[in-house]
Amino acid sequence: QAEALEVAALHSISGRVRAGDLWQRVPFRQPHHQTSAVALLGGGTPVRPGEMTLAHRGVLFLDELGEFRSEVLESLRQPLETGYVQLSRSQHTYTFPAQCQLVAATNPCPCGSWGDSEKGCQCTLSQRQRYLSRLSGPLLDRFDLHLSVHRVSYRQLSLSQEAESSDRIANRVEDARERQMRRQGCLNSALSGTELARFCNLGPPENRILEQASQRMQLSARGCHRLLRVARSIADLQHSDRVGTAALMEALSYRQQILPRDERLQATQTVV
Repeated sequence: QAEALEVAALHSISGRVRAGDLWQRVPFRQPHHQTSAVALLGGGTPVRPGEMTLAHRGVLFLDELGEFRSEVLESLRQPLETGYVQLSRSQHTYTFPAQCQLVAATNPCPCGSWGDSEKGCQCTLSQRQRYLSRLSGPLLDRFDLHLSVHRVSYRQLSLSQEAESSDRIANRVEDARERQMRRQGCLNSALSGTELARFCNLGPPENRILEQASQRMQLSARGCHRLLRVARSIADLQHSDRVGTAALMEALSYRQQILPRDERLQATQTVV
């Protein structure tokens, strides 16, 4: 209820009024890829919160991430790290909360077929590099999960397969969140570096895996901490008190590189 009131207040000062029956739902915002930094973070006259604040306590979904302007994407970096947007004007400083879950999707290249084993990509290496250059390393480092989703054939779509229901998944997530609150008094996403070392319980094998992976994948300190938070969450979903090798390896599998190794090497040689 407290979070619903907080969200309602933010939408009220933004001049956007939502129907009363929607206040019990988490916010979901999906701005267009041509949106400006002001629309995304806030500003204007009078100063109003942007899409990131309107997604506070909810989800901000950026579809076609590779089509957003670079300066717009780079403006997300600090709010994603701090959880708030700070706007400075000549006489005032405005601070808006922005603790949202950022979800993004993009094509692998301009034609959308790179990596498809059946449909060949028509783009050149330089076109792919230019397209993905808008997604800087520091920005991608702030995404906990990096996943590649390939085209699904009609045969796969038409197969009737039993899948875990959304209700069961929701129950598992709620159980994991309660486990986190009992153990540490906050969710895994709020754990500091010191707290991660305390609550992740890595043994010698896991520490060796993490050390080797951080060197091979060139992970930053931020990336290592985000990796550990994901591994801790996976262990909680499995009702495990410690982060074992399986949970750590699964977390590592969710940090895929945007460019495959052969293309990264070729790109480096081209630049040199």
